[in-house]
Amino acid sequence: MTEAPEPAGPNGRAHTRYTPGTPCWVSLMVHDMAATQAFYEELFGWEFQPGPARLGPYVRALLDGQEVAGIGRLPPDRHLPVAWTPYFASDDADLTAETVRLCGGTVGVGPLEAGDAGRLAIGSDPSGAVFGVWQAAAHRGTGITGAPGTPAWNELLTFETATVAKFYETVFGYEEKRTASSGAFGADEVALCLDGRPVAGVRGADHALLRDRGPHWLTYFEVADTEEAAERVTGLGGQVLTPAHDGAHGRTATVTDPEGARFALIQGSC
Repeated sequence: MTEAPEPAGPNGRAHTRYTPGTPCWVSLMVHDMAATQAFYEELFGWEFQPGPARLGPYVRALLDGQEVAGIGRLPPDRHLPVAWTPYFASDDADLTAETVRLCGGTVGVGPLEAGDAGRLAIGSDPSGAVFGVWQAAAHRGTGITGAPGTPAWNELLTFETATVAKFYETVFGYEEKRTASSGAFGADEVALCLDGRPVAGVRGADHALLRDRGPHWLTYFEVADTEEAAERVTGLGGQVLTPAHDGAHGRTATVTDPEGARFALIQGSC
């Protein structure tokens, strides 16, 4: 990631500010918050505290006292996919939202205030993949990375990479670094870079992989042991979609929680 770090602590790297365009937060909207909190508490050791209720019931997950992710409840009348959503840092959420629209994307929520925490928007790219925009105020974003249980990487799975990568390049100012046929599945990949450093990825996927959800962002969470974490997922009522295997950034597995939200486990450093 590209951000201004505080001195590293014993359990990871703490952060105070994220460069615009950097993934700075991940959030999950679910039907059963209590069961979901119990799942991630057992899997990652998260604790929870109330967050801003601007969009309904919402909690923030903490690890070693640092905020790492958010979980909210879907409205009962909204039949939306349960999915992890990455948020990208912005100095001006309204301007970023307008740029999303001008570049062929859609803004479905906001921009709006989340109490004194900051200003947000939720949109989708031209292929339909959902992402968030976060303009920080009191809440700066993920407080720690580099430790088990923290977000490590975000990757967009889409039908083809060129057009959608150009969208994100225009909206967030990324530079592209194409790494053809270097992905875990031999797929076409683009690294989205800021100041020469990759902060997120775009990977072309086949129709079988995207049949259920369509193009979507996949969040990787760091773990100490991928196999052990995957076994714990199944023991807690989740599923393993892709067993542990060695990839470009470490040993990974793709899994779902009990409500079907997809995420990846990674043992190693992105």
